[in-house]
Amino acid sequence: MPPDPSGLALSALAWVLTNEKRARRFLDLTGLTPKQLRGGIETPALQLSVLEFLCAHEPDLLAAAEALGVDPAAIPAARERLRR
Repeated sequence: MPPDPSGLALSALAWVLTNEKRARRFLDLTGLTPKQLRGGIETPALQLSVLEFLCAHEPDLLAAAEALGVDPAAIPAARERLRR
């Protein structure tokens, strides 16, 4: 059974934020501020942005999948489910 896309996105966000350089790149690329990040963490749009961020950079996608214990294909699949 594929992971819940919202739960996967939140876990992925936690992983993104564990590395300062990666977290800064995420904020820079999405245009989000830390305040917006905190305030929008439950929104599908923010969760989608996390998964899109990972899908756009294969090394991060693979590292996140390994750290989260999911198949790398689960991340783009969750992204597609959140887009609906």
